[in-house]
Amino acid sequence: MPSPDRLDDLPPNLAELAEDFHAVTQQERLQLLLELSRELPAPPERYAGKLDSMERVDECQSPLFLAVEVGEDPQRTVNLFFEAPPEAPTTRGFAGILHEGLDGLPAQEVLDVPDDAPYRFGLAEAVSPLRMRGMVGMLARIKRQVRLRVQSIDLAAGQES
Repeated sequence: MPSPDRLDDLPPNLAELAEDFHAVTQQERLQLLLELSRELPAPPERYAGKLDSMERVDECQSPLFLAVEVGEDPQRTVNLFFEAPPEAPTTRGFAGILHEGLDGLPAQEVLDVPDDAPYRFGLAEAVSPLRMRGMVGMLARIKRQVRLRVQSIDLAAGQES
């Protein structure tokens, strides 16, 4: 099992965020998480008021909805969209970490993110295990949706040729 302090197998933006979290005290980590919660972009208009078109992440203690889009470009660029209420700063902060670290990456890089990546930010000491379970659930659902969308695109491309 990889070390929770290992960062060299994370995508650069995610590794940089993890370094930022490790460079500060536990209390400051919570402040950084709060800042990321405030910076989480709203989903685009096409998802506004359409939570049924997004996937609810049941592992989160607060309501969080996720949409994953995969481009048909050669890299299969991944875009992530989250919807969570402002009254859920921890959940929004976790979503902010994943958005900042994974949005815009090629699908394979997202799929290669270790499943234990949520534990690499030093937050397990600052928040409850149930909260950490929510972030693990978000990552698992992102990877599942990326896998399904890539398969769908590849299948459609195969049928055209």
